[in-house]
Amino acid sequence: MVSTLFTEGLDHDPDLWSLGFSAIWIKGVDLGVLAQAFSLDLATRTLCHLSEFLDHHIHDGSLWVAEAGGWTGIMPARSDDAFLLSLTVGGRQALSLSMDINGHDNFKYAQDGRMVVSFSPLRPNPMYGDDPHALDHLMDGLRFEISGDDVLENRVEEDESISSALALIGRITETDIATDWFQAQHSRIGSTG
Repeated sequence: MVSTLFTEGLDHDPDLWSLGFSAIWIKGVDLGVLAQAFSLDLATRTLCHLSEFLDHHIHDGSLWVAEAGGWTGIMPARSDDAFLLSLTVGGRQALSLSMDINGHDNFKYAQDGRMVVSFSPLRPNPMYGDDPHALDHLMDGLRFEISGDDVLENRVEEDESISSALALIGRITETDIATDWFQAQHSRIGSTG
């Protein structure tokens, strides 16, 4: 994902922590309803690669909107619990993955106005929510917990934990949320405000 956002002219290796990242995937709602929730002007919808998107977002506040199976992905997106839960009222589902420059990372799965599962991909124990183990069956083979300094073989690094969170989102949305998805053209939609 970093290589998709940062394509040229780099003096150092950027990472998602320095950039910050927040995305939501929502199922069970049409784009018109999402436009209201995110203050999107659907008349401004144009095709855009993620690598081109960052400059647009900085200048005009537009969001990157991408289909993932029957889900709609939006970046960057608010990921606070109250907003996420409000999006899921009425039987909808939402996933959220966020990281910030302070080293906070969160994965959330909400459904029908309640937080089902919430955890840090870098430190997934404990998991929180109404049913913190609801996604365990989809996490087989994924590696989240960052290895301590005493682990020398088969270490789990930050990048692998975040990749595992994206793989989990892919398993839930039944879409391969990997390089091809991030490099594909999706929509850039401007703000109404």
